[in-house]
Amino acid sequence: MTNTPQKIILAPARPIPFNKLVLCQANVRRVKAGVPVEELAESIARRGLIQSLHVRPVLDGEGRETGMYEVPAGGRRYRALELLVRQKRLVKTAPVPCVVSDPGSGVLIEEISLAENIERAPLHPLDQFRAFQAMREKGMTEEAVAAAFFVPVHVVKQRLRLAAVSGVLLEVYATEGMTLEQLMAFAITEDHARQEQVWEAVRNSWSKEPYQIRRLLTEKAVAASDKRVVFVGMEAYEAAGGTMLRDLFQSDAGGWLQDVALLDRLVADKLKAEAEGIAAEGWKWIEVAMSFPYGHQFGLRRMDGEPVEVSEAEQATIDALTAEQERLIAEHEAHDEMPEAVDDRLGEIEAALEELANRPLRYDPTEIDRAGAFVGLGHDGRLRVERGYVRPEDEAPAVSKSEGEDETTDGERGRDDAMSQPAVQRAVITIGGAPAEPELEEDGIRPLPDRLLGELTAHRTLALRDAVANRPQVALTALLHKLVLDTFRFRSAQGCLEASVRQIHFPAQAEDLNDSGCARAVAERHAGWKAELPEDDDALWDWLGALDEASRMALLAHCVSFGINALHEKPNPYGGMGVSEHGLRVRLAQADRLARAMDLDMVSSGWRPTVANYLGRVTKARILEAVREGAGERAAQLIDHLKKGEMAKEAERLLADTGWLPEPLRLEPGDGEADPAEGRNEDAGGSEEADALPPFLSVETGSEQDDPASDTYGIAAE
Repeated sequence: MTNTPQKIILAPARPIPFNKLVLCQANVRRVKAGVPVEELAESIARRGLIQSLHVRPVLDGEGRETGMYEVPAGGRRYRALELLVRQKRLVKTAPVPCVVSDPGSGVLIEEISLAENIERAPLHPLDQFRAFQAMREKGMTEEAVAAAFFVPVHVVKQRLRLAAVSGVLLEVYATEGMTLEQLMAFAITEDHARQEQVWEAVRNSWSKEPYQIRRLLTEKAVAASDKRVVFVGMEAYEAAGGTMLRDLFQSDAGGWLQDVALLDRLVADKLKAEAEGIAAEGWKWIEVAMSFPYGHQFGLRRMDGEPVEVSEAEQATIDALTAEQERLIAEHEAHDEMPEAVDDRLGEIEAALEELANRPLRYDPTEIDRAGAFVGLGHDGRLRVERGYVRPEDEAPAVSKSEGEDETTDGERGRDDAMSQPAVQRAVITIGGAPAEPELEEDGIRPLPDRLLGELTAHRTLALRDAVANRPQVALTALLHKLVLDTFRFRSAQGCLEASVRQIHFPAQAEDLNDSGCARAVAERHAGWKAELPEDDDALWDWLGALDEASRMALLAHCVSFGINALHEKPNPYGGMGVSEHGLRVRLAQADRLARAMDLDMVSSGWRPTVANYLGRVTKARILEAVREGAGERAAQLIDHLKKGEMAKEAERLLADTGWLPEPLRLEPGDGEADPAEGRNEDAGGSEEADALPPFLSVETGSEQDDPASDTYGIAAE
């Protein structure tokens, strides 16, 4: 005889009037969490009661049913229904579907309440993303989805963007092979092939943080803050069919432009159009480039011009802007912090006033036909036009005063030939710099390339010029030192100070040199002095004699600074042109002494190691050496497994605020002095603070507000 197992009988659901229900005090849920009762009430009003309540009959003292029922499971649904009744949107006798359990079953009421809450499986975030996507595909707008689930529209956009990531990556996320933060990083682009390519590149690496994924996905794009974008305008780029990358999960400062070729074409077209307008003024030549190197006017004569008078309309604009500026400052000067909108407006006013103050110059029409102009982009993305430069071959020929004899030299006859050519030529537009040098992947530490040494010491030379110009006493000492050596002792080497004074051109320089702070400071100081100098030589002599001592010293320092030459050049072993090995040693030794006298700090001068100016130009061994010296051994170990391109980019971030400098830019100590670089390196490599991870490697990305799986916007079953 076999024993038949007893069948389980489920309690059926039946309608019970709401006014016969009471909330059970044994409900285990005491802490409020999940969707608020108000939102749950709106969900019930829209969709009806999706889940029944679980109730038990209320018994009297003798164990008989009283006709009332208590609710141990579904308390939040009960309170939501109660709210609808109070709002008169639901009648108090409305039937509520309830599952009635047997009070004599022996199962504690607390057990039922606890089981109802802990046995519920939460929805996987990916299922939620796909559900939003399905509703969107069936015609619901993003605003309608947001209203239906009581979340902001940007949260819906985030979840739809996550659902649109490559299916391959979604499956990896579903099987916990990828974190939500990593998936959010991949959502920055809609290119599935690129997403999968980047995942294959980082999946087997222990370092696959979201920031690195974002960097790889945007490495070939252009940031919206780039000066080319500011010049062309985002609207023009998008109108031409350009596509954007936007990060819905982090601040992206306007995003990234994907079509770099289109952007460069738009910049070239706009520059060409601007150049054609300037060519109509009658200039002989116009040179156009996105950016010009420092000293591009070297060897050219700058024509003198007179500022164009301010028109009545321009003066009215200046007066109105000035009055608005003074009013805004007066209204908010008592506040500790300026409102953002007011601060932005003051910035706009300042920029407008600066543009109106930079008056164009009027030139002699008889000289325009032999001069030219440079047209390019400034560091702030505004058009930069430099007019009135005359090339040596375009100068007017010298004419003898004695009986009209021809006393021109061969070089002057060359100028005559040049002057016989047509007076005007079309602008030549050249965009782009020299081709990048091939990467070197040597494992060992080799000497730095001569060109890189030239570029680095160009930065140092310019910083020395700026520093000397601000320290007249040091400038005078340097000048006297050079003059005493030349007068009393024979020296074949020119040394660091070429006291002719002759400005030294930089044959090798980085692209950012012209936009550096030192370059702008030198140019502004030069323009200020030039505006004060009288034109006549005799008047200039009298003017110099009448200057006060402080002004004389400042002008002397400025002039002396242009003779500073701390450049590294490849020595010429055969003599003749160039510098000898001995001459180079003398030059660099004197440059070091001058830098010590100035307490020159290239970090304070604005130099930072970047991929473009150093890290991308040296071997992996030197990159690791730089990170080890600047950020510590642990930081170097974080990147030692990366390819060179990625290693250089991460090294730039690691070294950003460390104050590290390559050897040619360091302030070498004199006799008996401590090496500041060694002290800095010891601090970086030997302290616990230096070995601590930098913020972008130690702080977890994302926040609860941006987390699409956060409980803040979760869809609860209750």
